[in-house]
Amino acid sequence: MFELTIPMVAERAERTAEVAASAGGPRPLSAGAWLALMLDEIDYGMVLLSPDGRVQHMNHAARAELEGSPLLQVQQATLQVRRPQDYEPLRSALHDAAVRRRRRLVTLEAADQTLTIAVVPLGEMPQPATLLVLSKSRVCEELSLQGYASHYGLTLAEGQVLKALCAGQTPGNVAERHGVAISTIRTQIHAIRAKTGMQSISSLVQQIARLPPLMGALRCLAP
Repeated sequence: MFELTIPMVAERAERTAEVAASAGGPRPLSAGAWLALMLDEIDYGMVLLSPDGRVQHMNHAARAELEGSPLLQVQQATLQVRRPQDYEPLRSALHDAAVRRRRRLVTLEAADQTLTIAVVPLGEMPQPATLLVLSKSRVCEELSLQGYASHYGLTLAEGQVLKALCAGQTPGNVAERHGVAISTIRTQIHAIRAKTGMQSISSLVQQIARLPPLMGALRCLAP
């Protein structure tokens, strides 16, 4: 067994925080601030609603999902549907979560987008909260896919083919998009399967879908 603790690093961090505080520097982050940073590393959008339905927190994935969404928006800390026909299904699920403590799935659909929301009651009366977990718009994060390709020694071209397959494209679609013969794509798929040990495209995509998220650090620079 290998114990994955880093006591020396933790002790050093504590001493650094103490020195910074005594010198009038920035105070160490609170547990709530660390939790918010942790949630930003999750690739599912997560929205926390207070008992009165106001948005208390959204992680980065939720903010990215709702930006320009044709289905949902947040205005003045209030979650709103953009289409009248979506109001009652979501309102009913939120009511069931707040009053009956029931978990529900709600699916909202526009012409080119589908969003499924898990509505989850949190806490106990008299101050319950509600968690909304938004479905992902892609199988996995770009960095996760790159890390997987690097681990198995895939070439750049093979990595691009793998990315396209995870986006739901067929070998024919990939060949047409890249302007190559479908036999070339099939050869690359065979190489990907040989390197990763996967027996089929479906099992390969399933393995990719189970990868932990690696969120891009550059998002921290966004306003």
